[in-house]
Amino acid sequence: MDLKVLRKELTPRSTIGELHVDGQFECFTLEDAVRPVKIKGVTAIPAGIYEVVINFSQRFQRPLPLLLNVPNFDGVRIHAGNTDADTEGCLLVGKTKGADFIGNSRAAFGVLFAKIEKAATREKVFIELVQPGDAVQPLAATREAGSIRREITRSASKTVAKPAKRSAKKRAKKEASA
Repeated sequence: MDLKVLRKELTPRSTIGELHVDGQFECFTLEDAVRPVKIKGVTAIPAGIYEVVINFSQRFQRPLPLLLNVPNFDGVRIHAGNTDADTEGCLLVGKTKGADFIGNSRAAFGVLFAKIEKAATREKVFIELVQPGDAVQPLAATREAGSIRREITRSASKTVAKPAKRSAKKRAKKEASA
């Protein structure tokens, strides 16, 4: 199962997005504000691809989806909630949206959780969070590509642009003019 969050409305308080399940719109999302530097408890997680598992949450005292290997974040969950006050880096879901608000959150979460829970028994589940302006990868990518996509995401953050090598002809011309 592939989940994709398209971040649409970025404000100083929150980030509203659309969650798609295998290419179909499912619900709206609300996260903390996107910031260039992480501030604990008030910053959205980095855009990227993450594996999702369901396990028991000590905080919520029930099974919830957990995003794995989120850089500089621990315990990132998908759960019900309405505003940025209801999240500390987690992804909230809802059926309706307003300014810095999503509504009918419990209903949206119930439907989404059932889909994730069912899929997790037969396949790996991945979620991709996309910033406005990011290149959108095709949703048709296979489950096996998930680990490759995560590896690409990790290496892209470490990649440094290298200057292009001059051709032999250009080097000779530059040396001749010197």
